[in-house]
Amino acid sequence: MIRGICLLLFPILFFSACSSKVPTVELRIQTAFSYADKNNLKYEIIHTNNFDLFSLQNKNLFCENLNVYIEGDGLSFLNKNRISPNPTPVNSTILNLLSFDKSSCKVYIARPCQYYTSSSCNTSFWTNKRFSPEVINSFNEAMDYLKVKYKNNSFTLIGHSGGGAVATILSSYRSDVKYLVTIAGNLDIEKWVQLKRLTPLYGSLNPKDFTNDLKNLKQYHLVGKDDEVLPKELFFSYLNSFEDKSNVGYKIINANHNCCFEKDFQNIINSQK
Repeated sequence: MIRGICLLLFPILFFSACSSKVPTVELRIQTAFSYADKNNLKYEIIHTNNFDLFSLQNKNLFCENLNVYIEGDGLSFLNKNRISPNPTPVNSTILNLLSFDKSSCKVYIARPCQYYTSSSCNTSFWTNKRFSPEVINSFNEAMDYLKVKYKNNSFTLIGHSGGGAVATILSSYRSDVKYLVTIAGNLDIEKWVQLKRLTPLYGSLNPKDFTNDLKNLKQYHLVGKDDEVLPKELFFSYLNSFEDKSNVGYKIINANHNCCFEKDFQNIINSQK
């Protein structure tokens, strides 16, 4: 495993964090490998046309349904005005939640340029183009690869924060997603930009624009009552774009952006049929 870590670290050593307050990229990667060892997962780089995606996978190769966990935006910015040189997460909420999934059929996929640097990586893919067609297409290819590998018939997609946006848009691309779950998901990019007075995410897609393609998909969204990063208004904007809301379940809970979703998530993911 140590040799694998060294090989994985090599392409991204130059991206070490510039701030002493932020753990180095090496330490952030080490945290993911420690998690993998503790949970009996193995890492694999999934190669796609646009990006090479870091993943953690269970060793089960035969699944009827595969739960796919999509990482959030990670360390996109060091502060309000300073873009991070590397988006690898400091603390992964979605990895924490994966631990509560009792299924052996589960895969974690990081976002482009997290944990592993592709030749196409540049800061636009964790800032304005974080939800671009290039990113979504890369995940779509990864899903095709996993379906061949695990021989599964269907997927459950789970995403936290910006990973919820990716999971939602990706679900609209595919006919084999049976269930969509988001946790503190960014489901209306334009409204988020307006509320937070951010620079528009030029080049990114907006989950809200795909609700017509998602109207028949069973989905559930956990929304933090005290989430100041992605306020609950974003979810309700997404919800209200559905004429028929019968497939869209949700719960507003006492949580902020990263805490505390464990109990409710555990009930949702382990009760799916």
